Amino acid sequence: MVKSSAKGTSGIHPLFDYVLVKPLQQDQTTPSGILLPDTAKEKPQVGQIMAVGPGGVNDQGKTTPILVKVGQKVLYKKWGGNEVKVGSEEWLLIEQKDIMAIVD
Repeated sequence: MVKSSAKGTSGIHPLFDYVLVKPLQQDQTTPSGILLPDTAKEKPQVGQIMAVGPGGVNDQGKTTPILVKVGQKVLYKKWGGNEVKVGSEEWLLIEQKDIMAIVD
């Protein structure tokens, strides 16, 4: 069973152990108040889970469960995932193994 948020995923339903993540915008300024230009910003590594697949299948044919849930904030690998366009935004389809932590 695919779990997704009720709105805003534009009909994207991840398969297997993929997770649809909306990257969260990072601060536009440094703690000291310096405004950062777009060229100085790094790719965000924290995002909110918008939809999850039903789980992957291991070598023995058993389904591996998805450990994250829709709505959680997660920390993912810097270059992990594939970009997908949802409306006018760029979101990511990430394999569960590329998610490193749940952020409180």
